[in-house]
Amino acid sequence: MSARASLPRAYWYLWAGALVNRLGGFVFTFLTLYLTSERHFTVERAGLFASLWGAGALLAGPVGGVLADRIGRRRAMLLAFSLSAAAMLQLGLARATFHIALSALVLGFCNDLFRPAMQACVADLVSPAQRTRAFGSLYWAVNIGFAGAALLGGVLAGQSFLLLFALDAATTLAFGVIVFLRVPETRPPRAPRLAGQPPERAGLARPFADRVFLTFVALQFLTGLIFQQGGVTLPLEMKAHGVSSQLYGTLIALNGVLIIVLQPLSLRVIERHRRAVMLAVGAALTGLGFSLSAVLHTPPGYAVGIAVWTLGEIAFIPIGPTVVADLAPPELRGSYQGVYQIAFGAAAMVAPMLGAFVLGRAGSYGLWGGCLGLGLVTAALHLVVAPARRRHLVALHAAESGAAREDGARAAG
Repeated sequence: MSARASLPRAYWYLWAGALVNRLGGFVFTFLTLYLTSERHFTVERAGLFASLWGAGALLAGPVGGVLADRIGRRRAMLLAFSLSAAAMLQLGLARATFHIALSALVLGFCNDLFRPAMQACVADLVSPAQRTRAFGSLYWAVNIGFAGAALLGGVLAGQSFLLLFALDAATTLAFGVIVFLRVPETRPPRAPRLAGQPPERAGLARPFADRVFLTFVALQFLTGLIFQQGGVTLPLEMKAHGVSSQLYGTLIALNGVLIIVLQPLSLRVIERHRRAVMLAVGAALTGLGFSLSAVLHTPPGYAVGIAVWTLGEIAFIPIGPTVVADLAPPELRGSYQGVYQIAFGAAAMVAPMLGAFVLGRAGSYGLWGGCLGLGLVTAALHLVVAPARRRHLVALHAAESGAAREDGARAAG
């Protein structure tokens, strides 16, 4: 049976919506170029504004997760898409420094508010044995859109940055229409109330009390610090070596193109190997790919670096939400996915300021060499903590199914 035939129809509507939404995802990719070229801010100030976007995304994870568990996956997504489209136009029209800063913070929050609900919805719809494939295919759709957005955005940025904001808002609303018309509510019944504790408080606190889960979140944050440089300091590095906005769009589109070609083929490999090994490979390749920016300063050289860290991305991205779905109680999948999103929200907040600071003070060798070192350390830590996560899954499920998936074996259910 093919993956398409084995996954439910509602999942494929989410897949299509994610594709449409990301096809218009111009703003963050070109944000630092917009702020430095169109608004004439310094590199450090542009990094600060990008970090405010990340701060909003950091808050969006837990808030969006709790909304997904309380008001439902569908309502949470619809609310998020409406707010995000409005916030997108607000940032595009902002001119004053304070207005831009506040708009970046609000947009970062609204733009990522839907993700915990969408990931929880996928976990609700798809059997545990199929989740890695489902999340991998969803990320594949996102990158089909990303490749198109990078190419189209590079052209549009040379004409009108405001058009980027308007089209991004339009595709966000289009995703909302697809969810409204075709995606049903999937939230499971709520768990019984714990003795002496309201269910709302229990749901909010549970992910933060799960040490195995929080360790996994922390390691993904470290990988995210490296990965976020692709949209923040990498374009600035390229610009310093004569790469235009249009050429940057073409080069960064290679990331999406490679994922389009390789992701479907890689899923079988990922499913057959231990998750810890693939997470470690992903972290190491991500660090290595970005480190090449220190020595390869031509368009073909940047393309090689992008190709290497793209292989790392392919290895670790589909595994993350799958591990979280296995660790989460069914009624708290939104909250767990929301807390997991903190890893990338925090990375999006810290990485621009940190990356811009290191690039400005220590230069290319300091920034990209640091990426390599952090990637290798994170890879080693993934291997060290893997046995504890496997034991936790065995205890959580009182069976070997979760552990079998952790080991790369196909388990029923």
